[in-house]
Amino acid sequence: MSKEQVEQAYQIAKEKYAEIGIDTEAVMAGLQKIPVSMHCWQGDDVGGYENVGGSELSGGIQATGNYPGKARDIGELRGDIEKALSLIPGTHRLNLHACYLDNGGTFVDRDEIEPKHFQSWIDWGKGKLHGMDFNPTYFSHAKADDGFTLSHTDQGIRDFWIEHGKRCRTIGAEMGKQFGTTTVTNFWMPDSYKDTPADRVSPRVRMADSLDKCFAEKIDPKLHLDAVESKLFGIGGESYTVGSHEFYMGYAVSRQKLLCLDAGHYHPTEMISEKISSIMMFCPELLLHVSRPVRWDSDHVVCFDDELQQIAKELIRSGQMEKVHIGLDFFDASINRVAAWVIGTRNMVKALMFAMLEPIEELRQAELNMNFTKRLVMFEELKTMPWAAVWDYYCMKQNVPVGIKWFSEIVQYEKDVLSKR
Repeated sequence: MSKEQVEQAYQIAKEKYAEIGIDTEAVMAGLQKIPVSMHCWQGDDVGGYENVGGSELSGGIQATGNYPGKARDIGELRGDIEKALSLIPGTHRLNLHACYLDNGGTFVDRDEIEPKHFQSWIDWGKGKLHGMDFNPTYFSHAKADDGFTLSHTDQGIRDFWIEHGKRCRTIGAEMGKQFGTTTVTNFWMPDSYKDTPADRVSPRVRMADSLDKCFAEKIDPKLHLDAVESKLFGIGGESYTVGSHEFYMGYAVSRQKLLCLDAGHYHPTEMISEKISSIMMFCPELLLHVSRPVRWDSDHVVCFDDELQQIAKELIRSGQMEKVHIGLDFFDASINRVAAWVIGTRNMVKALMFAMLEPIEELRQAELNMNFTKRLVMFEELKTMPWAAVWDYYCMKQNVPVGIKWFSEIVQYEKDVLSKR
């Protein structure tokens, strides 16, 4: 579409939305203020750069596929991230795992990492990013090979991982300080049993105690927030996971930490969109890891599907976006990795716009009046409103390609850069 066609379609859409009380200009202005935290690990299949050539994955983590062009070092990864961000409307964040440290070629174990090992990331991100978020890496390590970290029966191993957690919080706080935006540091541990345990309680007691020790130091919440993330099961931990949803929900509420809801970490028929309103009543803030579970936690690229739309609607309807932190979590190695970032992130932003174009107050009023007929009529009519024209106009105004035009840039980037790796 030409610029004139995009503008013409938008004017028609603007008038249509005005008829139902929606100011599309205000929607776009509001959308621009919502950053999405794009995850670094899509670019290299969750390998990290602790060791030359990356680490061998373990701890219930698996990236499948062998599409050419994987980032082999930090420089290549940053270049790929920059390319992806140039095709996504808005200014967004980057979510880093601890295993992506810049160690200068010298191995640094996880209980020894410091802010200086991420300073080059911070320096690179200034002027490009809204901020950074962080994650301790509790997998793919010799001290996690038996499936346990913070709940390990060995106090020495627990102490190693507690120290790792403490250092990650310090790094997260330094990121928040230098960017001037709050960093969320998210704790996920793979601790689990492959077969049925005799004692389900003790590992959880040890886990809670270890987390309390990790979080003992008070950090200014304007700089840094802690989050904990549950999981249903992992590869090699199919029968029992220490950090279940119930465990972390109780922990987050009792300690007033953020609860992280990952779209793939629940039973196949569970939807995190249904959990958002309840969690936000009792936790101070909410972290999301938006993924697409095809068969449980398969971490497929986020599509513009019903659940993504419902997640966005629940967030916007909450009226508490200042308490919500949106991150992405998928790693598909079967397709162009940069394209995966662009597809998933654009879809998340697109879903937020779709939700913001909803006349929620009129819908609420219909519901309060028990007018469920009107509610259903409105829900159905909204599906065919010209929201895509608003999206195209927003992309154009943000100086990113409209429609599928971004893909031609990916094809060229693959030819010029990725194919030469």
